[in-house]
Parts: sequence; C-alpha cells; structure tokens
Amino acid sequence: MTVTVRFAPSPTGRLHVGNARAAVLNWLFARQSGGRFVLRLDDTDRERSTEDFARGIETDLAWLDLNHDLFVRQSDRFALYTEAAERLKEAGRLYPAYETADELDRRRLRQRARGQPPVYDRAALSLTNEDRARLEGEGRKPHWRFKLNQTPVTWRDLVRGDVAIDTATLSDPVLIREDGQFLYTLPSVVDDIDLAITHVIRGEDHVVNTAAQIEILEALGGARPVFAHYPMIVGADGEKLSKRLGSLSLESLREDGIDPMAVNSLLAKIGTSDPVEPRRTLAELAADFAFEKIGHAPARLDPDDLKRLSTRLLHLKPFAEVAPALAALGVGGGEPFWLAVHDNLATLDQALDWWRIVAEPLDPAISGDPVLLAAGQLLPEGELAETSWQPWTKAIAAATGLKGRDLFHPLRLALTGREQGPEMKKLLPLIGRERVLARLRGQRA
Repeated sequence: MTVTVRFAPSPTGRLHVGNARAAVLNWLFARQSGGRFVLRLDDTDRERSTEDFARGIETDLAWLDLNHDLFVRQSDRFALYTEAAERLKEAGRLYPAYETADELDRRRLRQRARGQPPVYDRAALSLTNEDRARLEGEGRKPHWRFKLNQTPVTWRDLVRGDVAIDTATLSDPVLIREDGQFLYTLPSVVDDIDLAITHVIRGEDHVVNTAAQIEILEALGGARPVFAHYPMIVGADGEKLSKRLGSLSLESLREDGIDPMAVNSLLAKIGTSDPVEPRRTLAELAADFAFEKIGHAPARLDPDDLKRLSTRLLHLKPFAEVAPALAALGVGGGEPFWLAVHDNLATLDQALDWWRIVAEPLDPAISGDPVLLAAGQLLPEGELAETSWQPWTKAIAAATGLKGRDLFHPLRLALTGREQGPEMKKLLPLIGRERVLARLRGQRA
C-alpha cells in the first residue's frame, strides 16, 4: 500500500496558519512514509471560488516548499459525483427533501423549546409520490439527504485514539442543494475513493463529519482510510484565531519577511511533545514526525513565536544561501558583510539598511566630541581590518582617559548613526579608512 494523503483547501480565500497546518502535517507524513501528497482544490462552491484564490493557494504552498505529486480540481470531476449520487439514489440511501430553510429553522426552534436535539426528523421519507409531485408542482425543488444507518460508527484515530459517534444523534446530511450543486461531503468522499486516499489528516472540527462520511464511503463500496484528527490552533490566550487570521495569512507573513521554514517549524511542532525550535529543512521535520507526539489539548499560537523562529533561522543561514536575495536587494560586501550584520537582523531586507550605512554617505550624527578628535588622530595607517579595532580603541582610551560607554558610544554614533548594532570591529573594515576619517570629522561621508 502506498501512503496517499490529500490537502483539500477551498479556493474561497487565501491560506492562513490554521489551514496551512493541515498541509504541513499531511506533507510531512507523506514524505516520511515515502508516499504521495495530493493537492485537491475543493472548488464546488461556484459562487465563492475564484481563480485568483486558486493561484494564491498554489503560491502559498510553493513558498512553504510543499510540492505535490498530483493536482486535481473538483470542478473537473462532476461526472464522478453525479454517478455516485445516482448509485446512492438507486440504493435508497439518497432521498429528496422539500423543506425550505425557514421551515427547517422553525422546526429546530420547536425542538429546542421541547428540550430535544435539533436533528432532522426525516419527514421527507414519509412523502408519497403524490406528495412529491404536488410539492414540485408548487415550484419546490428537492435537496437530497443521505440516509444514515443511525448506528454507532467507530474508528481508531491516530491522534484521538478510539472514537465512537452514534449517527442516530445526527441529521441526515444534505449532499446536493436545491440548485443541484454538490456540497462538500459527497465530492470529498468520492475523491478519497477515486484517488485511493489512505490517510485523512485534518482538524478535530471534522470528527463528527467523519462518522457520516464513513457511512457514505461504505455505501459506495470504498475502502475506509485511516483518520487522524489533531486539535485546533488557538491564540496565546486560548481564544479562537478566527478574528485574527487576516494577520496570519501566509501572504501577509511572506510580506512581513517571515522565513517559510519558521512557519513549517511552528506548524509541525506546535501542540506536540517536541519543543518548537527552528528547523532548517523539511527533511528534518519529516524525519521527526509522529502522530504520537500530537497532544489532545488545543495548540496555543503566539504570533511573536513566528517572528522569533524566523529571526533565529535567519541568523543560521550561510552566506551562499542568502547571496541571491542580497544581490536582488542591492546589497554588496559579500560574505564579510553578511557575517558582520546577520546576527542583528530580524528580516533579510534589514541588511539593506546596514549596507547603506557602511557603503553610502551618512549624515553626521555627532561631531566635535573629544573622543572623535583623538580617534581621528590615532586611526591606524593602511587598510583597516577587524584586528584594527581593539588596539585603536585602547589607544583612544589611553589618550582621553575614557572607557565603557563614554568611549564606545560616540564612536558608534559617529561611524554608523545608530545607537546600537553589529560589532564595530566587523563594521570598521567595511566602512573603510577614508569614510571612517571623514565621519570622525563630522563630514557627510
């Protein structure tokens, strides 16, 4: 058996950290198992699905480097769903119902008022052919419901353990709307059968749906996949993320300079028994993946954790890895510059600020200070190097009697215009002797 998993977003919006977690966990399990990762766009919602969102999802996944082995769109597969629906109708498992949304709402209100669960009462099953003809003559069009067995459905969940859902407590799910549009459930089950999906890995908000989906799958003669339902992500305060997802879309994280491996590292490890630490490659995360590590409690996410992970990953990057991006930004200086500044960057684009400081004219931030006068007189002859800083500052200290902040702060401010930053011994040779002298004299250089 070849492990085959699917990530099935709906192109009605962009990916955010909540639904991207499904992509990451499915991809890691597939790669660890030597299996296949299927990207399936659930675009049966014709009103809300757009091509822009579809392209955006592919862009987001490419940014995370989550490559797929097979790509399908549900909008290309309606013939499969129609054939499956006809089979269910012939078997008596898919039946027409004619209640309007308002009628169903009123019925649920009455049930709640009586202390009853708001479960569909299957009134449509008692309709005669004459009743159906009369309703259709009134202009009503049926929606189609799947007739549940009303028995317990059990499975061994890779995260939650043994699960049992009695479908007698559920409403017969609507699979086809009045306008003939398929809802999520039937296409999903049909695709899982047709694409030979072996494992369904998704959030725990789908647990109850799983019971109905298993019954539909078995009614169609499909093999039951293995299920794994992980807890949902919540905010650091334990509240749902729903109101904050705009700032946690992959598009916005990318625009903010967050490293994609920071997102992968966090989504792979949040809510598990492993610490959330930066990993440099997806291969590292895949090798370490295990369902047993996923906890049962909601996974708490602090957006600042992404920034911290991203910064730590940036500091670990060798020059060769960032060289193309630095060149695209217009940053020079090669590896010596990268080694000088990388530990002081939160995002890669900040390297351009430091490149401008060392390589372009800088307006004076301080002038006339006694430290600077002495520094200019004592600056070593010839080309400056990292090793120039210590003997130079020792000589300045001896000449002025100053030390600590009184000595180093004026030098940093004059040479960089900043209160703090990378080690000055590393910046000194990058700025160069002529520019150092000019800045010490209070000149724009």
